[in-house]
Amino acid sequence: MATNMNKVKSTNDLELKDRLVAINRVTKVTKGGRTFSFSAIVVVGNEDGIVGWGLGKAGEVTAAIAKGTEAAKKNLIKVPIIKGTIPHMQVSKFGGAQVFIHPASHGTGVKAGGAMRAVLESVGVTDVLAKSKGSSNPHNLVKATIVALSELRDAQTVAQNRGVSLDTVFNG
Repeated sequence: MATNMNKVKSTNDLELKDRLVAINRVTKVTKGGRTFSFSAIVVVGNEDGIVGWGLGKAGEVTAAIAKGTEAAKKNLIKVPIIKGTIPHMQVSKFGGAQVFIHPASHGTGVKAGGAMRAVLESVGVTDVLAKSKGSSNPHNLVKATIVALSELRDAQTVAQNRGVSLDTVFNG
């Protein structure tokens, strides 16, 4: 799975915006009848390289969204963004969902669907090509996208890990 999870330490000074990805009404059948509650998956990000996701469950929609937002703030990651796009192509999988994220030139926009779009826009990517294969379950798509973004590395990180200069990374 994710090898270099860049966890963000504190959320106090971040200006996070939340996006509701999906909401489900779930039913529990009891002896007295059916009990309804709600499950919400929320993505938060500062649109400048930090993103996180959370799942909230409650008896009311607003409470479920609030719980999801709080959960999302607890597992934020830092993503390298270079000139509005990602540094390199990435393929990732979670459950039955597989995602393919490819950098794009300036002016392309976010070419992604549904749950992937919410994550990519929350992290601050403005130009990217993305494709989801397999399951369209929003939970697994969000998790696969987060895993793909957490595995991205920029040139400075690669040079630092290898113990060489940037020129050596690019020129061999």
